[in-house]
Amino acid sequence: MLLDFSLIEDEGINEIESPLLSGVTQEPWPKDVKLYQPYELNQILLPDHANCLAVKTFLRMCHLNYEVVYKANAEAMSPTLKVPFIKAGQFVVANLEGIVQFVNGKGIMLTEKLDNEQKADMRAFMSLIHNVIENAELHICWADKLTYNRVTRVRHGSVYPWPLSYMQNWEKRSQVIKKLKALDWYNKTLDDVFAEVEACCEALNTRLDGKRYFFEEGPTELDALAFGHLSAILKTSLPRCELVSIVKKYPQLVDLVQRIRKEYF
Repeated sequence: MLLDFSLIEDEGINEIESPLLSGVTQEPWPKDVKLYQPYELNQILLPDHANCLAVKTFLRMCHLNYEVVYKANAEAMSPTLKVPFIKAGQFVVANLEGIVQFVNGKGIMLTEKLDNEQKADMRAFMSLIHNVIENAELHICWADKLTYNRVTRVRHGSVYPWPLSYMQNWEKRSQVIKKLKALDWYNKTLDDVFAEVEACCEALNTRLDGKRYFFEEGPTELDALAFGHLSAILKTSLPRCELVSIVKKYPQLVDLVQRIRKEYF
């Protein structure tokens, strides 16, 4: 796997698992925060695009500046081997939840007006999105042969020369399939996958219940995560269009996507 060590040549850079580490809360948001992700034009896949969009949306909701840096091997550079990740001062933080914790540690919170029950509700729905929609995206991109052959292997391997592209695709597909098997998602039929996604969208639609955001108090990381995945699904061209059709069954969810895009992008 190709590695780019330019990110970690600075002295004093630390991976961060919790914002409670000494020194995090005392420093303001750095002016030169960088968000690392794969190339959008010809490389990034639906699940990664959704997660990158979710993090960007969360940071914009918090009115925090960042610069996007595109790297072919962004995933390999990440401390969790997942994208996106940010470099903020001496800290390298990956994934939406980790970045939310890091931002919260600086006293910036989208959930400060929520009570404990609402926060638990928010976390439950975020878990639902991760466990259903994200796994469905992975299944379609890596386990469905039609999508894999027409889209996934072409885009994922586009930044590498042959035969490295073949090796990278094989390694990544093996990792994803292993994960899907562990989560009992690999053997699901496409009908099973689409049914799970529709049930998840139904739950999100019920929770939204005509409000501008999932909570009347204002946007939270749940809105950012839902926007990331729903927007990515609506905007990504795949040989199978069932995911788009499912999301479009719920005008409230489509309106949420359009509202957040208009307000924050």
